[in-house]
Amino acid sequence: MHGKMATMTPLCDWLQTRKARGNKLDMEGSLTARDRVGIQDFVLLDAASETAFLENLKKRFSEDLIYTYIGTLLVSVNPYKELDIYTKKQMDVYMGVNFFELPPHIYALADNAYHTMMMEMNNHFILISGESGAGKTEASKKILQFYAISCPTTSLLHSVRDRMLVSNPVLEAFGNAKTLKNDNSSRFGKYMDIQFDTEGEAVGGHILSYLLEKSRVVHQNHGERNFHIFYQLVEGGEEDLLLSLGLERNCKHYSYLIQGECANVSSINDKNDWKTVRKALSVIEFTESDLESLFGIIACVLHLGNVHFDTDTRGYATLYSNVELRWVSKLLGIHVKVLLEVLTFRKIEAKSEEVLSPFTVDHAIYARDALAKAIYGRTFTWLVNKINESLANQDSTRKTVIGLLDIYGFEVFYVNSFEQFCINYCNEKLQQLFIQLTLKSEQEEYEAEGIEWEPVQFFNNKIICDLVEEKHRGIISVLDEECLRPGDATDLTFLEKLEQKMGGHPHFITHRLADQKTRKTMERGDFRLLHYAGEVTYCVVGFIDKNNDLLYRNIKDVMRQAKNAIVRHCFASTESDSRRRPETVATQFKTSLVKLTEILMAKEAWYVRCLKSNDSKQPGRFDDALVRHQVKYLGLMEHLRVRRAGFAYRRKYELFLQRYKPLCPDTWPHWRGVPSEGVEKLVKHLGYQPDEYKMGRTKIFIRYARTLFATEDAFEICKHDLASRIQAKYKGYRAKEEFKKQKEAATKIETCWRGVQARKEKQKREWAVKVIKKFIKGFMNRHQASAADNSEYLAFVRQSYLSRLKDNLPKTVLDKTTWLTPPPVVKEMEMKVITSALFKGKKDSYPQSISKPFLDTRISEQDINPRVVQTIRHERIKYSAPVVKYDRNGFKPRQRQLILTQAAVYMAEEAKIKQRVPYSAIKVIVARPEGDLVLECEHLFEVLTKLSIVGNKQGVIKVVQGSIKFDIQSGKEGFVDFATGQEPMVYKAKNGHLMVVSLRARTR
Repeated sequence: MHGKMATMTPLCDWLQTRKARGNKLDMEGSLTARDRVGIQDFVLLDAASETAFLENLKKRFSEDLIYTYIGTLLVSVNPYKELDIYTKKQMDVYMGVNFFELPPHIYALADNAYHTMMMEMNNHFILISGESGAGKTEASKKILQFYAISCPTTSLLHSVRDRMLVSNPVLEAFGNAKTLKNDNSSRFGKYMDIQFDTEGEAVGGHILSYLLEKSRVVHQNHGERNFHIFYQLVEGGEEDLLLSLGLERNCKHYSYLIQGECANVSSINDKNDWKTVRKALSVIEFTESDLESLFGIIACVLHLGNVHFDTDTRGYATLYSNVELRWVSKLLGIHVKVLLEVLTFRKIEAKSEEVLSPFTVDHAIYARDALAKAIYGRTFTWLVNKINESLANQDSTRKTVIGLLDIYGFEVFYVNSFEQFCINYCNEKLQQLFIQLTLKSEQEEYEAEGIEWEPVQFFNNKIICDLVEEKHRGIISVLDEECLRPGDATDLTFLEKLEQKMGGHPHFITHRLADQKTRKTMERGDFRLLHYAGEVTYCVVGFIDKNNDLLYRNIKDVMRQAKNAIVRHCFASTESDSRRRPETVATQFKTSLVKLTEILMAKEAWYVRCLKSNDSKQPGRFDDALVRHQVKYLGLMEHLRVRRAGFAYRRKYELFLQRYKPLCPDTWPHWRGVPSEGVEKLVKHLGYQPDEYKMGRTKIFIRYARTLFATEDAFEICKHDLASRIQAKYKGYRAKEEFKKQKEAATKIETCWRGVQARKEKQKREWAVKVIKKFIKGFMNRHQASAADNSEYLAFVRQSYLSRLKDNLPKTVLDKTTWLTPPPVVKEMEMKVITSALFKGKKDSYPQSISKPFLDTRISEQDINPRVVQTIRHERIKYSAPVVKYDRNGFKPRQRQLILTQAAVYMAEEAKIKQRVPYSAIKVIVARPEGDLVLECEHLFEVLTKLSIVGNKQGVIKVVQGSIKFDIQSGKEGFVDFATGQEPMVYKAKNGHLMVVSLRARTR
């Protein structure tokens, strides 16, 4: 081997040879693909810069490698196209394989989480995050599908697996919607626990949902839709179902569905999705009663949106029409008058009496929308609980779990409201948890290995979390105070309170507190937070109402009386009847996040970070600025810095020694001692500097990626030399038996070759027999018309004659005696040459008739009366054919025999010769007759050709177009008219003419 081998084994070659290498390849083996497809683990980048990070990500994305690791964190880039990497075969490849043994994949992460759980018998969770449209929901589906296929199962557990899988389309229908960024955006957070027994079988599950975007029920921005289920019901619902719900198959008829002005979306098939949801609901075992109540609620919300109010003479709200309200009444099972009262009056309790206070139109609309949001939001919670009941594990023994957290990513819109505030607060908390868990796992590994922990510099976003959630001082506390404060609290008073309490905070700014330059980028009703991911400006409009999410008490009381079972259950009296106001939305969300954090802190963490490659959903397009922004706010660089802090790479002694032992004479080919001592000898031989590595209890820690790459390059050079040595030994071993095998192979080949030759000979003989049989049959039928039996023989005769003629042509033109005698088939060709000269281009039927074979005669001598034969025997009969003669008077047809002899043409009728015409008397022959003799002949071309040859009359045959005039007798004329029709016929027309009808000639 001369010089350093610079060529690295491509990843595709590795995949093709994986089986041959015994399914055993480490993380380091995939390092050899780095020059072609980038680095598979960002930890091994030479420089941990944002530019290098993006370049590596882009390089891999350009070759459809959408997955890359940061340690055990998986980065996924949405390709916006189908990739053939999620098949059952791919699942099998990744089952039970070491995490770094194969290229990065979501199946690798799922499989390793599962096997770590089984080995350590502890709980794990997979956090899937990213902005809307980055592929979080799809990633969650892929993990569920992997567990459904890969985990052992029994027939009894199939139902649990199926329910887990079909719970996704149900939750998507009720909790997902089209937004500007994503046609299937999750508008709620979901945490799902998958429960496994000691055998690794999935035996149950449990789902927690967070912050459903209920405001979408009553309002959608331009270009967005309401939740999918509304459109699925209207577009895909059965006719009987829609009729019973009072719905029409037109989304444009419903106010809650048209505010975004995009009810129909090309990428969404609501009809098919409806069928999927119906099937999924049956798998989850919803009863008919449940379905009736559930569909009734969906329709009820649509009808509520169409309830409109007018102003009466006193300025209060009155119902415009009660048609829609009657449908709401029917579907909820509440009397229409009771519904009308709660939508237009508020019940105020004053001491011992109750007073009804009428609503203005604005208050009535608020009450209507609040009711719609409350019904839908509580129904969604009921739906999640119902699914949980179907997934519940009936076995009380201890179970291990893997949690899937599919949570909304950091959101920054043109206008950011209360929902974005809550979502981004959630991401701050998860980022805080993410850094804590990452640092914790790193620190624990260092401590376990006896390596001194080196403090890591990173941005601690606790200051932002405290800004939002700190008790009595945080934004949520200020918002709650304003919501609960008596008096006229508004969004602007809330903003003023924020300015009073937060003024001077480094991560908070408002229009009033900003400098002159910053004010130009803000409105007066805005405040701006500097999140870990960057600045976000929030508009306070709607914060108070959305945080209160109030539903008047009298509306709740009425809902508890509903006959619709789900509504009655959702508004059950289990709610506290105390006079205390319920917790605000922000406080409830904060509490649920605290509980979620507690759940996650008790589990081992795995991470999937999803990135959008571009905003236009175009396959193959990588938007550097957009991806850079996501890398920043997902905290990927922080995670990389934490992961690289101190030592970028660590590996167990046994695995490190197994791969690199050929690089040191002391460790090759076998190291018999303690693995750590073997590694120590190996790294000293390679010249590792003391500051480049540390020896732990079970692992070697390498500080720099370049050190590992240099080791890998040395191994690339070494392994070719080793391969040559191994090959030489192997060839020597194989040569001992090679002659014997070659001899056996030669014998087998000879045997097979003889068999092949014998089979070929047999086939040739069979072919020869067929050819000879066909030749004999053709010879026997050589005088017959050309057909399947003799066509090849006749062609052979023609070709043979022409070939002989070519070699035996007369020497001079005057030589008439030495011409070869042509066979009958060639004579027929000569006759057809004459026929062509006579009729081609003159008769319409020529193309159809010329191909028909000519016969020597149409009537044999045996079929001609003996007396006629006796009479004309001295002239020798050359040809005869049956004809029809038409009388000159009346055109009566008479059957005759036309006989051509050497001297004349005879017309015979049985034993009598009716007419004899010498060839010398024939002056003209027409294809359509003229003169005293009018004949009809079936084989016209054949008869006239024979006549022209026998009588030498080629020059007297004419083809006449139009009617024919002929002499009946002296001074009297007759006519023959010609026409075309559906079938041939000859008859006397009413005008006294002979009418001849022929078939229409077919045109091509």
